Amino acid sequence: MTDEEPGGAASAPTRRRGRLGLELGAIGVLGVLLLAALGAGGVTLYRELYSPTAFVMRYLDLLAEGRAADALAVRGVAVDPAGLQAAGLPASASDALLRSAALSSLSNVKAVSEETVDERTLVTVDYVAGGHGGRTTFDVTQDGWIGVAPDWRFSRSPLAVVDLVVRGSMRFAVNDFEVDKRQVSADGTAVDPLAPVPLLVFSPGIYSVDVDTAISATSGVAVLADLPSAGIPVDIQAEPTAEFVGVVQKNVEEFLAGCATQQVLQPTGCPFGFTVQNRIIGLPTWSITRQPQVSVLPDGAGWSIPQADAVAHIEVDIRSLFDGTVRTVAEDVPFVVNGTIEVTPEGTASIKVGGTEAE
Repeated sequence: MTDEEPGGAASAPTRRRGRLGLELGAIGVLGVLLLAALGAGGVTLYRELYSPTAFVMRYLDLLAEGRAADALAVRGVAVDPAGLQAAGLPASASDALLRSAALSSLSNVKAVSEETVDERTLVTVDYVAGGHGGRTTFDVTQDGWIGVAPDWRFSRSPLAVVDLVVRGSMRFAVNDFEVDKRQVSADGTAVDPLAPVPLLVFSPGIYSVDVDTAISATSGVAVLADLPSAGIPVDIQAEPTAEFVGVVQKNVEEFLAGCATQQVLQPTGCPFGFTVQNRIIGLPTWSITRQPQVSVLPDGAGWSIPQADAVAHIEVDIRSLFDGTVRTVAEDVPFVVNGTIEVTPEGTASIKVGGTEAE
């Protein structure tokens, strides 16, 4: 027993040092794992909250939620007239469509890539706008810091401009939001009805333009604004409604009926008349035996009535200058009707009927 005690005493510190080494090693491994986890968490946090892609995705989330005012407040979205001019866009572009009521649906937004070019970052995303798939690349640059995290802004505004020409109507709708050219044009009530109306829109987004008034209508046209700071030309022609054509038909018929009340051979301002070489006895009487079948066609800022055939009927007694005999003339007089239609600022139609005797 006496010979073994020194060896046993010597082995205890060795075992304690071994356990301590194992514990310190385990702590080291745990520290490394913890640092790795913190690093991975930091990377995830940066990617999802503070990266250029996260910045772009927040803007798109606001559009998807219909929060137009908040989306417009995102750094680099709003643009002033000087910025529009610098981008080659009309400085007078209206902001009437930068509202929730004019937004379409935006869904299935997915980040595709993030690429750094010099001091800019290009973020590309896919999405579905109003049922149409699209892809847009946004230009983002760093704009200071939020604590230790970078802050971002759009270096090129994601707004675009729709240069819209609507023929045949002063009023139209974009995504069911009603617009009047006189309210959004820089020229106000003096706006040229055929001049393009520049309208700022959010990109990306689908914008459906249509006309649906008592006078004119269109089947509508949809455009996808998928390129930031771009101009998008849109030109649509409204067609006359059946109601409008009916009103024109009635006005033409009333005009011709008024002509028929004039008891003269050549009714004043009317497209028909009758010529005789002899002397008439009594006053002639007119009637319209066949009214024209009126149609209405677009004509610049207004409308036109293309030529339509009609027939008037005259009855008059004529005395011959040669032998004094009297005969009754009862003849059909073919003639042609045409005309122009101007729509007043109040939305009413001013119809001018013309025409000539048929050859």
